[in-house]
Amino acid sequence: MKIGRAIEEFIRYCRAARGFSPNTIRNYRHYLTAFGEWAETQSIPSISKVTSDDILDFQLFLQEQNPNLTRSTLNYYLIAIRALLKYLITRDVTVMPPDKIVLGKTRARQIHFLEVDEVERLLSVTDPNSKTELRDRAVLELLYCSGLRLGELTSLKRDSVNIGRGEFSVKGKGGKVRLVFLSQTAQQALAAYLRSRNDEAPALFLGSRSKNSQPQPLTARSVQRLLKRYALLAGITKPITPHTLRHSFATNLLRNGADLRSVQAMLGHSSVTTTQLYTHVTDTGLRETYKRFHRTNTDPTGEASLD
Repeated sequence: MKIGRAIEEFIRYCRAARGFSPNTIRNYRHYLTAFGEWAETQSIPSISKVTSDDILDFQLFLQEQNPNLTRSTLNYYLIAIRALLKYLITRDVTVMPPDKIVLGKTRARQIHFLEVDEVERLLSVTDPNSKTELRDRAVLELLYCSGLRLGELTSLKRDSVNIGRGEFSVKGKGGKVRLVFLSQTAQQALAAYLRSRNDEAPALFLGSRSKNSQPQPLTARSVQRLLKRYALLAGITKPITPHTLRHSFATNLLRNGADLRSVQAMLGHSSVTTTQLYTHVTDTGLRETYKRFHRTNTDPTGEASLD
């Protein structure tokens, strides 16, 4: 099977059978197309002829093309190729074992999050008398109280969010459906925003109007921009993105005693290993726990005994 055909069949499978998000499919296509184009320059006739040495040569090619390419980004190419090979094996296509593609070691992921007082400052700088900022306040409240991914937020429809019940379902990565909860302040912010609208557009959040004056859904880029704007107004200097509020959501839950499995379910993580990235937030309490419960054998002067 030609590599190009294999990639197209895999993309079709991701879209039709797996229900992957447009963003995930776009990423797969980007990484695999780069591999396919490189393979063509190497005159590799089919996907069955790809070897471990070819994969190493492709990695070297990527690094030569972009010396600043990070190990994490390089791994994305390899992950995409492995996923392609795994799919082809299910189709009884003879290919190299995916496990022979070894991912490079990466640095531990650094998670940025906001403290509760920083979130309050972020929300406080929105103007309740501005229709646009009523929307922005609702966006910020919803991101923080629910842990939604950016794509999940921008794809929400008005009729899919039950404000009165304070909960709704959302389809996340891999087509997985999970329950999302609304805080009281998020309910109030959403209700205030929707009361300010006089349109029948289905999108929960609206952005700018098109040339024919039809309201358009709020874009991911617009959410990123509004977040940076309010962070600046609130005097927050930390790196801040919509995902920072997702991290803040998980951090707040764990700090207040939520168990890891529950947080995993609320974030929509397939593996608890991913959720364990957030356990660093409990480290702040370790010193106090140590002081409260650890006892050493000391003499009255406070010096440790050597017996």
